[in-house]
Amino acid sequence: MSTEIVKRQMPEERELEKKRAELKDAEEALAERELELATYQAELHEFEQRYLRIVGSRYAELDEVNAQVAEARARLNPENEAAREQAEQSREQAQESAGAAAEAVTAETRVKFKPSDDLKSLYRELARMMHPDLATDADERARRHQLMIEINRAYEMGDAARLQDIRRKWQHSPAAIKDESVGAELVRVIRQIAQIEERMLAIDAEIERLEASELLELKCKVENAEIDDRDLLAEMAADLEEEIYNAKAKGYDLVVRLLKQALK
Repeated sequence: MSTEIVKRQMPEERELEKKRAELKDAEEALAERELELATYQAELHEFEQRYLRIVGSRYAELDEVNAQVAEARARLNPENEAAREQAEQSREQAQESAGAAAEAVTAETRVKFKPSDDLKSLYRELARMMHPDLATDADERARRHQLMIEINRAYEMGDAARLQDIRRKWQHSPAAIKDESVGAELVRVIRQIAQIEERMLAIDAEIERLEASELLELKCKVENAEIDDRDLLAEMAADLEEEIYNAKAKGYDLVVRLLKQALK
């Protein structure tokens, strides 16, 4: 007669096994959507920097000329409060444009964003391991949130070494060790699934927002123009060059008037 003892699963153990499988599928789906969003954001950011370098730099120059013109006009009319306010607003706009253009020039040295399959796979793995929506308390969520910021930054920079370092440190951290009762883990898993579902909805909303953005609309126009061998950004820059020329001519006229006024 066999003396083998067969351990039967308790109902909560069977439910936990089922929920673990459900969580695994949810984690994989979430990691894929996070990857899609991160790639989308990185591509748009790269295009935005390109736009700022080619077109934004001209806008910055035009804003600077317009600010100088407004300041000259205010000096010609020292009692005119509206002219003074316009000069201040124009100067603020010029400083803002110059800052954005300078940032884009700094970013020009980056390698074009084109993530490899290995980099995408590494991102998915880290998102599954460290996503904030897998946390069960506020402190752990905050820690995971900071890690995801670092992961997204490294992914956008194409820094696989940094991503691997984040993974290594996580695997050797206490957070990687789980030791809890079946009941407690079941509750944790159920909550994680619910949090993932909420995050998926948030990602969908963010992607919809990006798809409706003026930046994406311009990006699509530029790409469609390239099919016809047209450089739409260069054309926009050329139009601005003409505006800059006209604005400088207006500024020259004001300077002449200021000089005449000073000689009176």
